[in-house]
Amino acid sequence: MDIFKADPSFKELVSSTTRELNKEWILEAVTSFFEYVMFSHVWQGNEPSFQQVGAVKSVWDLPKAVLNEKLHNFCNEAGRLGYRWAWSDTCCIDKATSSVLNQSLTSMYKWYADSAATLVFLAGVAHPSKPGDLARSLWMTRTWTLQELLAPKVIYFYDSEWKPYLGNTGGNHKESPEIIQELADAIKIPRGTITTFSPDDLAIREKLRLASTRNATVEEDVAYSLIGIFKSDIRPHYGEGADALGHLLEEIVTRFGDVTVLAWTGKSSSYNSCLPASISVYDQTPYNPPSLEGEEVETYVTELRGKLSREVALSIYKQINSLPPARFAARRLHLPCVAFSVRRLGIQELCKDNVKVYRARVLGLGLVDFKTAEDLPLQRPQTLVFAHPWVPYIRGPNDGDTWEGDSESVVDFGSDLEHDAGSDEVGPPSPLNAVPAPRVDKYTRALQTLARLGQPFNALLLVQQPDRHYRRVATENEIIVPGLGTDVSSQNIRTAVLEIL
Repeated sequence: MDIFKADPSFKELVSSTTRELNKEWILEAVTSFFEYVMFSHVWQGNEPSFQQVGAVKSVWDLPKAVLNEKLHNFCNEAGRLGYRWAWSDTCCIDKATSSVLNQSLTSMYKWYADSAATLVFLAGVAHPSKPGDLARSLWMTRTWTLQELLAPKVIYFYDSEWKPYLGNTGGNHKESPEIIQELADAIKIPRGTITTFSPDDLAIREKLRLASTRNATVEEDVAYSLIGIFKSDIRPHYGEGADALGHLLEEIVTRFGDVTVLAWTGKSSSYNSCLPASISVYDQTPYNPPSLEGEEVETYVTELRGKLSREVALSIYKQINSLPPARFAARRLHLPCVAFSVRRLGIQELCKDNVKVYRARVLGLGLVDFKTAEDLPLQRPQTLVFAHPWVPYIRGPNDGDTWEGDSESVVDFGSDLEHDAGSDEVGPPSPLNAVPAPRVDKYTRALQTLARLGQPFNALLLVQQPDRHYRRVATENEIIVPGLGTDVSSQNIRTAVLEIL
């Protein structure tokens, strides 16, 4: 405030209030004075720290060094653009104080979003820069720079000599058709989304895809750099390692009931077996079941109507519609699903790296082949379950009808296969992907749901543990099962909320 009071604009402001109180003009004057720019770059080693800058009168008094010069050039460019305030993550955060560091990490997205401009230094892009240099730059591969690209409204890119990228001297590189197209092609989202990004603009799976190809020096930053993009409430705690990603994905599932984070192949996390060990798996394109529309769905409905009575169809529909959203509690995933138990299991082929091709005979689904390096219980196949967790897809468009149900229970498929394993905890249908649809009678709506249930799907393979909970079996590829078709019956449909470690 002392700096503001010493500025001529403050004296002019005070003088004007003696004549007429113009709140809008006062707000504009104060906002204009305190506008700030943010620095975005790739750390290159021993960058100037908060303590080092605090030990001298100003950044200009720092000793001559390459990385100090980078900070000087940033400040010079901020001043040239007409701004009084500049912020760099290297020296504006007291990283020695954990509370300050944590608050900074959780506030970072907002700081970039509220900035007057963000200046991006591309140290590895030689001058003169050429089209494609930005997309190929190291800056585009780092975790933290994703939010530093998306959050700001105004952004400027500079090459290694602090010259504007591609010689573009315009007032905002997000308004440059050439630059914004290069960025859109690189990260595969619409140009408009980059230009005016909001955390609500992209689906959860799409945001995870954007993060999947980026790298972090510190493991926890994979999750912490996404706090703003996901509007997350997780609290940073360096030292937790891979659990940081587990906490983020847990919150996504619990807050939004979103199970698309479960569509991956590779290694399981130590946090929970249904979560991946690495965010890189979200670069995979998950299997999408066919979308049934128009005459196609009517064909299925007509065939099902000839096989299932109204009573049976509505009974199965009630089981599916009564499933609650997915959630976590104490690191355990409570997963609503349609579950199919395994009757027989054998090894078909031995591959390299101890990977085996198994063949399972699954109740209602027939023969299913899959690959995994795990040693599965051939003599106890009844402990295995194929889960269909994509309940929002099965439900499809609905008009919000809900059904009464019983309280949630953990289901033992291994010991009680012939009994109804439904778990009917009261809960609303997941709002994900819900689109208003023409009103139809409940019988027809039930048959439409069963038609979607009969489609091929990406199954999760679960194995029951001695304590009756489940663990996901990590597989080398997606397990795409053929689905039930129209062979749907109350005998081969079991809904449940399975507790997964």
